[in-house]
Formats: sequence, structure tokens, C-alpha cells
Amino acid sequence: MSMTSPTAVRQVVLNISGMTCAACAVRIEKVIGKMNGVEHIQVNLALQRASMSFAPGMITIRHIEDKIKQLGYSAKEHNTAEENRSRTDPFEIARTGTVLLISFMFMVPFLWAMAGHHSWTSSLWVPELLLNPWFQLALATPVQFGIGLPFYIRAFHAIKNGGANMDVLIVMGTSAAYFYSHYLMFHSFSGHATGSAHHGSLYFDASVMIMTIVWFGKWLEAISKRRTLKSLHQLHQLRPETAQVLRDNKEQRVSLEEVSVGELVLVRPGEKIAVDGTILEGYASIDESMISGESIPVDKRAGDRVISGTLNHNGMLKIKATEVGNETTLAKMIQLMEEAQNSKAPIQRMADKISGIFVPIIIALSALTFAAWYLVVEPGVTGGALEKAIAVLLIACPCALGLATPTSILVGSGRAAQLGILFKEGKHLEMLPDTQVILLDKTGTITMGKPHVHDVMAVKRSGESLMRLLAAAEQHSEHPLARAIVESQAGQSKEALPLCERFEASAGSGIRAVVEGQTIIAGNRHWLQEHGIGPIPQSARMERWEQQGSNVVYAAVDGEWAGAVALSDQIKPSSRQAVQQLKAMGASVIMVTGDHPRTAQAIAKQVGIREVYSEMLPEHKATLVHELKRQGKKVAMVGDGINDAPALAAADTGIAVSRGTDIAKAAADIVLLKGDLKGMVRAIGISRRTMQIIRQNLVFSLFYNALAIPFAVTGYLAPWVACTAMAFSSVTVICNALRLQKA
Repeated sequence: MSMTSPTAVRQVVLNISGMTCAACAVRIEKVIGKMNGVEHIQVNLALQRASMSFAPGMITIRHIEDKIKQLGYSAKEHNTAEENRSRTDPFEIARTGTVLLISFMFMVPFLWAMAGHHSWTSSLWVPELLLNPWFQLALATPVQFGIGLPFYIRAFHAIKNGGANMDVLIVMGTSAAYFYSHYLMFHSFSGHATGSAHHGSLYFDASVMIMTIVWFGKWLEAISKRRTLKSLHQLHQLRPETAQVLRDNKEQRVSLEEVSVGELVLVRPGEKIAVDGTILEGYASIDESMISGESIPVDKRAGDRVISGTLNHNGMLKIKATEVGNETTLAKMIQLMEEAQNSKAPIQRMADKISGIFVPIIIALSALTFAAWYLVVEPGVTGGALEKAIAVLLIACPCALGLATPTSILVGSGRAAQLGILFKEGKHLEMLPDTQVILLDKTGTITMGKPHVHDVMAVKRSGESLMRLLAAAEQHSEHPLARAIVESQAGQSKEALPLCERFEASAGSGIRAVVEGQTIIAGNRHWLQEHGIGPIPQSARMERWEQQGSNVVYAAVDGEWAGAVALSDQIKPSSRQAVQQLKAMGASVIMVTGDHPRTAQAIAKQVGIREVYSEMLPEHKATLVHELKRQGKKVAMVGDGINDAPALAAADTGIAVSRGTDIAKAAADIVLLKGDLKGMVRAIGISRRTMQIIRQNLVFSLFYNALAIPFAVTGYLAPWVACTAMAFSSVTVICNALRLQKA
């Protein structure tokens, strides 16, 4: 692959049709990956998609699509809405079902004819016409070259491009049976005339039955794949196509694309909320189950935030749109879910390598089987040797191996999304179960993240005066403690806050600003000490705050110690239980926070955490992550703030809670939409279950081939039985993956 500047790289997803097995996906990856300008490509067999990055200045998407077409497949740039409607549309099932039905009708006469050769059905009357070789030829030809035409076309392209896939195996097997039978009809065989060829020496029935069974397998796969895409389709269905907006005091029904940030959206009972926003008027019970995984409706009133795609059970709401279109929670949720499903877990690369060399090996093994039977086991018996060789070709197709991982990731990430857990890449499903250490931020992760002021201690001025200056200085900060101080002052006084100038913030430490000509410094003890303020006296009152687990914001005005504000933050109801469950899963749980040691210890004790790192700056948290990783431990970090972003990025797996900052979400690998630690427990549970299913599927696929190939080589499997087993192996893998929908 070529090396280009990261800024010149474009990301794109292509829908690819015509892939039939893992060898197809591997072939596309190899050929397209070598094209000049292509940086990276991953082909997902289960989704029939390719996720890739390329340099537009060196190659165009049209060139890539044309190259894929030369390989025998069709490619088109992915359109989320259109593609998912078509993927879940029953057309594919109906088409394969129709082809299967036609093929089955041609197969029935052969089944009837075969019945006369078995002792338990020998009494069944068989018309002489069904045994006539010319009649059998007339039945087999349209199946071989009509029903089987797509296989011939794809096999031709595969061989032309130096590869081999399932289509090559099917074409080789059925063509050998068809043309050998055709040969027997026109040439003498074993000293007998051609007229007796219908007495059991023709293999037209094998050709027709193989084609029919392959289409039966494709029909079952189409049904199974439709079920695997169910959760993604449900997310798309959550997006209403229109919204009722208020413009010039008039209600208008407009398309979702026309809604702008700041507009007023009206939502009536029974309607879906079209945007992310804040309720200005009204009260309603909102069903957020498809977003958060919580089945109980949530009561919302003026001032509360609402999420796009959720359902208004009752009440009239007037909402101010804050995020619209692709910026809404639902749109980002769909995007993250698709990215996870398009990506490959590391375990899949092993399966791809095996699949890439599997087909050529099987073709060689089939040739050796034919030679062994024809030359050694049954010398000169061409039909018997051919039958064993065909069985080997058909039993060993690596379809199940290719579907084992992507199908499981598809269903697993879909189920996680239903529970409000978004995996950004499939690899995180694989990495999360191995987590040994879980680092938890305190504010907003263990606690509600909505602290409130409960006490103020001022020096040389009144508490009201200190709060007024402090709120003015903090008004531009996004820290939860700062917001609580501002909101507290707003509730106490209706006067507008003074102008804040020269505002500076240090993540995890504090702020510095100028208010009414006075320099305000607020934050933790270290922050004030860095600015030469201190020593800060430790009074009994402040000790009591810390023992109670309160957060303390220290303040200085014009370089002099001015007082402190105590804020308390409630622990989330689920935090203690979630911590116990994480421990039961075998993980070591550690709390990391920028708070004072006594405050941190008080909160940790309440939720059952013994190991605590307090007074941690953002760089300290990241350093701790690196140190644990150097010790050989797999580390997960859970947080929600800007100060958590470095640690989230440094961890093996970074997990952000939904109410956190955009920076935290961007740095994280997993987003918990519900915003509590139970989501972490669910995430580990689903990822473990997904990896268990993947391993089961891979073991089944490899064990199946290891077990079945010897039976085919030694002649214990008829070609049609081998083909049936091959088809059902793929369906078994998909059905096993579908069990994740109930995880």
C-alpha cells in the first residue's frame, strides 16, 4: 500500500455484491489493497461491505469500483438510509426463494428416479421416462447453465484474477458430474452400450441436487442475514422523516433535513422526538428504551434534555433543538454501530488467512483423491473416483469459517446498541473481556455529576459576595463544580453576573479570571499554591466537609486567601452494585480523581472501592494507565470529562459515559449511552459472550472440515450429502451468532 499524508486520506464504505465466501473477501482485500493510493481496506463478508481509506489525489472511487467489477463483483458507495432499507427488504429472500423453487422442481424427477434404487422404496412405481438419459440431460442442462450461471460467471472472474472461491468449487464439482455423464451418453463405458447408461451410471442427479442445495443454503443465509441486521434497521426506523416546527408563530411540518439548531420543535403524544434538544414547555413520559436500554419511561419537564428517536408517551412538548441531522445522538449511534460492524476484530484476520489458502489446498486434495481412487483403490473406475473428488470439493468450502467472526460481531454490536452501549470498532469487543484493571473517574461516573453547593466559608467578605465573584469567574467553565456554583448563584440572586475577563482554565486544577478588576483564582489546593497563595488554613469545618465526601473549591481574590465552597454530589444508585459486579467478573477496580484524598476515600468507601488515587491531574491519570500497561496489565478507563480524555486515549479500552464531554467521547473506544456503570457491566458481559460465540464458530468450522474431509476422501459421503452439510455449516454459524440477540 502507498504511503500518503493523513490529511489527504478519504474514508469511504462500499457495498459489494457477489461475494460468496471468505476467499472472495480476501481476494478483494489483496487486489484493492495493492492499488496505488489505497491506504487500508477491510472487507466484511457478512455485511457485504468494504471499509477503506484512500488518497483522492492518487486514485478515485470510480477506479476502485471498476477494479472490483473486474474481479467479478459489483461495488457502489454506501448510502446509509438506502442501503439499510434494501438490506432489510425481502427482495433478496424472495429472489433466492424463487430460484430455489425452480431448481427444486427440476430435482423432483431425479428424487423419484432414485427412490426405485433403494430397498425401502423399491415398491414405488417409477416411470421409465425418468430413467431415460436424454430426459435427464434435458432436466439437468437448464439447471447447470441457467440456475448455475451466476456461479460460472463468478468462478470465471475468480480464476481470471488468479484466485479461487466457493464458486470455483461448486462449478468444478457440478461440471465434472454433468460433463462426465454427458460423455457416458455418447461413448461406450466398461464395454456396455450407451443405451444402458441410465441404469445407475449417470451423475446428472448429483449435478442438479448440488445446485439446488447450494441455492437452499443461500436462501437460508438470506433469511439469517436479514435477522442479523434487525437491530440496525430498528435504529433507522427510530428516525422520523418529518418534524413539526414553530416558525413565525405558525406550525409547519417540514422534512428532518430542514430543521435547524435553535428552532422550536413541537412533539405531540405518541410522536417520536426528531432532534436532540431542551424542553422549554410541557411535561411528558418519554420511552428511551432503544437509546438507553432502560425499559421504564422517564418523566421529563421544562429544562430537561431529550434525545432524538425516543417516543413521547403523553403530554405536549415544545423543544429547542440543540443538535439536528447527523449531529443527533441517534445519528451518531447509528454511525458508531456501522463503523464497529464494518471493522475487523484481530481474531478475524486469522480466519481470513486460513480462508485465503483453503480453496487451493482443497482443489489439490480433490485431485489427489481422484488419482488415488482411480489408480489405486478402484483402478479404472472413473465414476467412483469422480464421485469422491466432487464430495471433497463440496464438503470443504470455507464459507462457515469466513462467516464465523463478522456475523458474531454484527449481532453482538447490534445487541449492545440496543442496551445503550456503542462499540466504535469490532476489535474492542475482543479486547474488553481481557481487561484486568478498570480505572473509574469519580465525578459524573461514580457520582451523578450534578453537585450542589451546601456550604460557603468566606474570609474578609460575606458569603454572598464571595459566591457572586466566584460564579462570575466560573461562568465560562464546563466543569460540573463550576456549573453548580453558577446555578447556585442564579438561584439565590436574580441579578446578572458581572463580566468575566481573561478567563483561563486548567483541566483538573482550576480557573483564573478577572471580575470587576479583581483577579479570581479558584480550584484545588495545589492550584492556589501554584499561584503563590497559602498556606490555606485547615479548619474543623473544612475537615468535616472532606470527611463527608464533599468537593471543596478554594478561592483567592487579588492574591489573598478568600474562602471555600463545599459541594456535594450524590452517588449514582447503581454504582455500588456495578462495582461489586465488576469485581465478581475478576477485574481490579480503582478510583482515580482530582479530589482531595479524604473526599475521594469517603466516596470510594461508599461504593466498595479500596484502591484510590486522589489529586490526579489529567497527565497523572494517563501516566498511571501507562504504568499499569508496562506491568503487563490490560487496562480500561471509564470517565466523562475533558480531564479524563488523555487516560481514555491511553487505555487499552477507553469508555465514556454519554453525559460526558465531546472530547471524552472522541477519545473513548466505547460510549455508554445510559450514563451509569451498569452499562460497563453489560459491555463486558456482551463482549465476553460475543467472543465465546466467535470461538465456538471458529472451532466448529475447523472441526467440521477436519472431521468431514476424511469421510469424503474415503467415499463415505455422496456429493449431495457433502453439499448439504456444507450449506448447513454456514447456516449453523449464523444461527449460533443470532443467539447473541438474547444476551
